[in-house]
Formats: sequence, C-alpha cells, structure tokens
Amino acid sequence: MKLNSISFLFKLLILQYLSIQCLSDDFDFFYFVQQWPGAYCDTKQSCCYPKTGKPTADFGIHGLWPNYNDGSWPSNCDPDSTFDKSQISDLMKNMEKNWPSLSCPSSNGFRFWSHEWEKHGTCAESELDQHEYFETALKLKEKANLLQSLTNAGIEPNDEFYSIENISEAIKEGTGFTPGIECNRDSARNSQLYQVYMCVDTSGSNFIECPLLPRSRCGEQIQFPKF
Repeated sequence: MKLNSISFLFKLLILQYLSIQCLSDDFDFFYFVQQWPGAYCDTKQSCCYPKTGKPTADFGIHGLWPNYNDGSWPSNCDPDSTFDKSQISDLMKNMEKNWPSLSCPSSNGFRFWSHEWEKHGTCAESELDQHEYFETALKLKEKANLLQSLTNAGIEPNDEFYSIENISEAIKEGTGFTPGIECNRDSARNSQLYQVYMCVDTSGSNFIECPLLPRSRCGEQIQFPKF
C-alpha cells in the first residue's frame, strides 16, 4: 500500500511539473502587426472596403500574434474558445476604425476578427482573455502611432519612394524599438511598404526589441502608396 502511495505521489509531482512547464513555455513574445491599406489594395487582388465605408488613411491592425524565440509560433490552441462578438461590444466602434477588414467580399469585420482570435488569440489565453486580447491590440496601435512617426520624418503616403533604412529609423525614433518591415509588390512590380512588425512582451503591455525580425523582401527604396 505504501509503495502505491509513493508511486501515486511521484506521478502527481511529474504532472504538476509538466503543467508548470507548459504554462511557462506558452510563448515568448508577441508580434504586433499593422498593415498599410494603400499597399493592401494596390495589388492584383485589390480590396473591398468594409460595410462601414472606406477606412481612414492610417495603418490598420492585422493581428497580435504569439511567437517563440526560435521563429516558430503556436496556432489554433483552443478549439472550444470561439469568437464571441458580445464580449467586445464596447470595443466595436474602435475595432471598426482601427482593425478594419479589407478582404473581399465587403464585410462587417467579424470573420477577420474571428480568424485572428481563433488562430492567434487562443494561444495567449494564459495572459489575455478575449476582451483583453482585442483591447490590448487597440492600445498598442495608439501607443505605436506609426503614421505620426513617419510623417514627423517627412515620410508620407504620397506614392513617393523612400529608403527602407529611413523608414525603419523613423519608426524606431518614434517608438524606441526597431521594427520589422514587410513589403508587397503592386501590378507594376514596385516594392511597397505593406506591414510593420513590432515586438511586445507576453503581458501585451510593453514594446520590446525583437528576438528576431521577419525576413524582409523589400528593395532598398520602397514606395509609400496613397490610400
């Protein structure tokens, strides 16, 4: 009997250790990703404005994505946790303005937000519940204020070309941290400013230097397209 008790306690300790390890290894940091609507729309696939109308000419949120330091990432971590718009009803106006969907057909954004929560947000539930996840992303956008940082440096969405180094430096000057820059190409094969990656600690509260930056496929000079 005593031997069985010891065996049971040993197994219990192992399970507790593994559960602690799982919690501590959930993820290492967030990528906070914003996209420029002019670049999203200026491609062969084009875009569709939300049912609320054309978004303002500002960076829009793409997502808040848990990542590991080795470059991999978790996804779809909790199939039982589905998007529930009633949980973010107080954020809806802010979401429509700052996290619009530009995919076709035109939509109210629910499909986009549902995808982001179920693929990425569920992997951060150890830190943020559904309301906190979306609210955190909205606060990070306001804190980053990318367009202001760029315009302060004389970099404006006017179809002109700017050096990627100057764009990166302008964002670093404004936020205090080095961004990752992702480009796409328009129908004329021009390299355009498309997405900006900032890294955030696991609480979602503070920008940090990125443990690694996404691979850039940008030219030395990139276009900042109008929207």
